[in-house]
This record gives sequence, C-alpha cells and structure tokens, in this order.
Amino acid sequence: MILSPVLRGFSARLVCALLCIFLLQVVQTTFGQTISRLKFESSQTISAEKWQVIDVAFVATEATAQPFEESFSALLAGPDNRTLEAQGFYNGGDEWVLRFSAAEEGEWSFKTTSSLKSLHGLAGQVTVGPNKNPRQRGGLVIHPDHPQNFFYEDGTECAMLAFEADWLFALDYDNPEAAPKTAHLLDLLAAQRINQVVTTVYSYDVQWPKDPLLSNHPEHEFGGRDEIYPFLGTNPKPDFSALNVEFFQRFDRVVSLMNERGITAHLMIYVWNKNVKWPDTESLADNRYFDYVVKRYQAFPNVIWDVSKEALNNARCTEAYGCERIDRIRKLDPYKRLVTVHDGGFCRRNKDKVDIISWQVWSATIYDDMLDTLNQHPDKPVFNIEHGGYESSPYVVFPGDYSDPKTCLRRNWLIHFAGAYSTYYWQGAAWNVIIHNPFELATHSPKPAFGYYRHLIDFCDRFPPSEFKPSRKDNQSAYCLANGKGTYLFYLPSAHEKLSKYGWKKKKGTIQWFNTLTGEYSEASASSAPYFTSPWKGEADSVLIFKTESK
Repeated sequence: MILSPVLRGFSARLVCALLCIFLLQVVQTTFGQTISRLKFESSQTISAEKWQVIDVAFVATEATAQPFEESFSALLAGPDNRTLEAQGFYNGGDEWVLRFSAAEEGEWSFKTTSSLKSLHGLAGQVTVGPNKNPRQRGGLVIHPDHPQNFFYEDGTECAMLAFEADWLFALDYDNPEAAPKTAHLLDLLAAQRINQVVTTVYSYDVQWPKDPLLSNHPEHEFGGRDEIYPFLGTNPKPDFSALNVEFFQRFDRVVSLMNERGITAHLMIYVWNKNVKWPDTESLADNRYFDYVVKRYQAFPNVIWDVSKEALNNARCTEAYGCERIDRIRKLDPYKRLVTVHDGGFCRRNKDKVDIISWQVWSATIYDDMLDTLNQHPDKPVFNIEHGGYESSPYVVFPGDYSDPKTCLRRNWLIHFAGAYSTYYWQGAAWNVIIHNPFELATHSPKPAFGYYRHLIDFCDRFPPSEFKPSRKDNQSAYCLANGKGTYLFYLPSAHEKLSKYGWKKKKGTIQWFNTLTGEYSEASASSAPYFTSPWKGEADSVLIFKTESK
C-alpha cells in the first residue's frame, strides 16, 4: 500500500491501527461458510464448490463399545479418473461423518467402506462447481519449478507469513453456538494479509511465570483451563479411554474460520512443553488421538501438518517416534497436505521425510544462518518458525530476546532477504494470553504492528519470492535479492548512512525506495551510483529498488 508523504509525521503504528480497523470492516463482509453439512440420503446429489469442505452425516444403527476403533471411509471417484480414499470419523452418539473436499470441478461419486454393517456400501453423488470465495485458492503446495517457494493449488504464489496463536482452540470454547472472538482476531489478520496461523491442537499451560497483571484480566488468560481437554476427564485427571468429541467439534470452527479467510492452519498435533498430560507414546490412546486429528482435518485445503511444537525438546519424543508419526500422516491423508516438524535438527536429519524445513533460529547472524540453511536444502522451502522476536503487548508473556516492534519486523525482513519464510509473534496472542480485540483496548496499551507485515506481503506482490533470490555477492553493506534480469533489491536498516556500490559507477538505470514501516514508495529517479542514500535514513528501514539496463 502506498501512503501519502503527509502521513510521515504521524506515528506509523497509529496509522497501522487505523488501517487495521478500516480493513477489518471490509473483510468482515466478504466471507461465507466453507463447511456444508447434510445428512446422508441414498438418492440425493450433493452440490459443492471447489475446495469447499463437505460433511455428510451417517447414522449407525448398531451399537459399538469402541466407536473410535471402528473403520469408516469412502472411495471417491472424480474427473479424469481421479480417485481419493477419504477417511471418515466418529462424531458422537450414533453419528459418523464423511468429510471431504475436491480440488477438481465436475462429477464425483463415493461409496463407503466400514467395519459397521449399517455404514458399509453406501453410495452418493457430488457435483462440484467453481469456488466463489476469492480468498480460497486451494491448499499450499510445492511448485515443481520453484521447490523453495510456496504456491496454492490454483497456481498463485503464496508469500507466506505466519502468526503464532497457540491457544486459539480455547478462545471461544465456552461458546457452544459460535466463535465471534476467533472470527474477529482472524479478520484482523486477514485484513493485514497474514496468511498462516501456527497453532496447537491443544495446550494446557505455560511453564514460566505469568505477568501479575493477568490476575485482573481473566478474559485474556487461557492457560490452565481444566474444562478444555481433547480426552475424557481433565488435564490434571485424564481419562484416556476415549476422546472428547465436543472438543473437536469446537475446534472445527477454528479451522473452518481460517479456511473461509484463506488462512493456512499450521496444526501442531502435539506440544511437549505446555504441561499437557499425553498418553504414553504409541499406546492405543496415543494412536487414537493422532489418527483422529488427521482423519478429522485432512479434508480442509488450508491445513498443513506439524507433528509437534519443539518436537525433540522432550525425552518423550524420539527421532524414531517423529518419523513414525510422519508415516502415519502419509498413510492416512489422501490429500497429501504438506508435513513438517517444529525442530530444525529433526528436519535437517530427516529431510526426505518432511516437505518444509522448519527452523527455530534466534541468532544475531540470522540472515547468514537462514541463507546457509536455504542453500543446504535446494528442493524445499525453509521456514523460520520462531526467530526470538516477540513483540511487546499489554502483558509480558514471553519476551524472548527481542520485543521492540521495529526490531522484530527487521528480523522478518532479514529472513525474507535470505530467501526463507518467517513467523510474526505478538505476545498478546502467541501463548496462553489471547487478546482478540487489541485495537479496542485503552489507547495507551501496546497494539500489535499488524500493518507493518501487510507492507511486507504487498511488497512481495510486486517482487515475488520465486523470482527474486538472495545474491550474496551483491550484498555489500546491505542485503540483496536479484531476479537475474537486471532488477536488484537492497534491504537497508535505518542506521545505514548509505549503500556504496563502487563497481556500479557506469551502470545505468533507475532507482526507487520503499519504506518498510509505511509501505510508501518514493518517486523513481535516475541511478545515483556509486552512492545510494535512503530518504528515510535514521527513521525507517528501507529497500532500494535498482533497475538497470543490463544484468
């Protein structure tokens, strides 16, 4: 977004907040429902849109003592001889659900297979038409010609930028009818083009001291809530004999709301360091939970799988166990959603197992470390899932090593200029604290700098990551991306006096500057080589766009 120069004198964060409110009002009117639910009837033909999630409810007439252990699936046959074996799941009472989505328009048919006689051999028809939600472009995929970049199934490039919200499952859990707080927070993110939410399926509580201010604001504290648990019983007193279907029914809303907004749900199936009482590894209860998550959410095109948050940061999770969990996903998920593990060492040692190299790097040399990682994995995207920058909020939740908004933003830009993808953390939403309406708080409360990140994604529209690659040889005192066709991008932190490119004295071309805080572009002008000085020197980090007449 290009802002008028008259806005330079205002607080950049205030401008971002105002834009957030305006864009939220626009976004809230653009989304429809993406789960279509209906009861199975043998003679009906189901109408659906491409990438729309369909729930077909089936009633079993026979009783079973172990419903989660019964098998239920359907073979779907579609256009061009496409087949898909979709897993169904138990949904409480006498109900089983076949949940599926189609990436191809046309006529589909299905036939069920089940260990329960009343659910076996049932057939139906589905007519899939075009998708009408412009935010939905299908699932994230790896492009064969650009294996280090994310694309959607419709061929559109995704300049992926994530936002972590681990306790999102709990935000509206006490509301059986709707999830308005979740919708509001996701609308804020969608308005600023943040397109992925990293979240846990379940977490219990943090292991570090909590801000005393939270005791006066229970509406923002979601850790340690005993009434929320994916198994029977409670986290302090678990009962692993069965799953809590109601928990997953309410989590459906979270994933669906993200899908409506074109936001990828990065689902971390486990987390080891949030005080969760998990069943023993590879026990019946453990496998039941893991398989159920995969069966229940595989049809959502916006899902990618992450075995666990900080996977090997616990003796419970061995390398072999992580690999076995990935194999279970591959076996159960016919949609072939992308898979990763929140552990850089695991991804490096098991690169053939994962689709995405997820790396947690806090280093001062983050650009070099991410670029080296990218060069070591030429066939996979590299994702810095946690870079130590946790922007300040009204509460001190987990400050990490960086909390200043501009410093946190800078680390994301450095990761971007290294050719990798990154995650934005705001302490008011990342862990047990969730402030779903930050712009409605008192004016003096620290607000998230969402708008800063919209400028990053807007910049990527103009200069796509798949076309602009790191050029270390051109870095000099700034960081360079180049497209090999004569266009160079240089990232300059605000303290830079100038960028000196003595070898470019004779290069002819035009230059333009981009302000990372406001999204403003300067007027294009003739090259000033060998010295380039940002118009926002000392005020804001900027990007020099140099278009030369020769490569």
